[in-house]
Amino acid sequence: MKRILPYIAIIFAMLFWAGAGIAVKEALVVFTPLTLIILRFTLAVILMLILGIIFRNNDILQLQKVDKQDIPLFMLGGLFQPFLYFIFETYTYQSFASPTIAEAMLSTQPIMAPIFAWLILREKVTRNNIFGIIVSTVGVLVLILVGVGDFALGNPWGILLAFLTVSMSVSYSIVLRRVPSRYSPLSIVFYVQLFSLCLFYPLWGILEANQLIHHTTSILHHTTSLLAVLYLAIFASVTAFILFCYTVRKIGVTRANVFNNVRPIFTAILMWLLFDEILPISKWIGIILIIIGLYLSQNNGKK
Repeated sequence: MKRILPYIAIIFAMLFWAGAGIAVKEALVVFTPLTLIILRFTLAVILMLILGIIFRNNDILQLQKVDKQDIPLFMLGGLFQPFLYFIFETYTYQSFASPTIAEAMLSTQPIMAPIFAWLILREKVTRNNIFGIIVSTVGVLVLILVGVGDFALGNPWGILLAFLTVSMSVSYSIVLRRVPSRYSPLSIVFYVQLFSLCLFYPLWGILEANQLIHHTTSILHHTTSLLAVLYLAIFASVTAFILFCYTVRKIGVTRANVFNNVRPIFTAILMWLLFDEILPISKWIGIILIIIGLYLSQNNGKK
């Protein structure tokens, strides 16, 4: 059972992150992107503080003190993700003519993960890992791009931003592996997000704080948007990040990051269930390729 727990954890993490896309769209009806980030991660940090106090003897959910020599590592994690990741991701979507193309560019994360993991961590990458990642990524591209008329990549600036976005996410995964094993997943995610908020708050205070104060009364009437913020805090910022952290530390950067290719599957299924969007045969082919690729990537064969 212990062997499959990381895989169960990562599947649920990707499900919650897939739902986050829908929740963000709903929350942005009322909130600006930066204000939304501030709200979701502030609520997330408060919730993790409460959980850490309640579950002080739990190996996964206890909140521990940070040793001074480890503080730079947590700060680095907070810089990579959420801070720089969300900034680069926002501008990536703005740089491409079609959000679908942006999704396709960002789906290269599982390809970059083994490169970073090998260069920095000397993490073993097998032929099966590589082949599985390629098959799975092809499945993602089929799922996202088939049937889309606009294939224009946009300007080189957008491609660079997509590369930086993916790099920040993979670098965050590497930080998770570098953090000493004595820290619980909740402790890691709590301090990383806390340090990230220390970067976000000055930016938000300068650019958007007055807007939130002046529109507080009208915001309270948008129940759906407020529920979307709660979803993003509880499931996308606390639960998913803790589950992802747990998985990365158990199975490694390469094998964990390939599961990012599951997110488009969950997104497609959620759109089908919630909004009756039809899944054509091409999307089912993409889903099958992703699943086959995932299976191959988790099978440690020859180097």
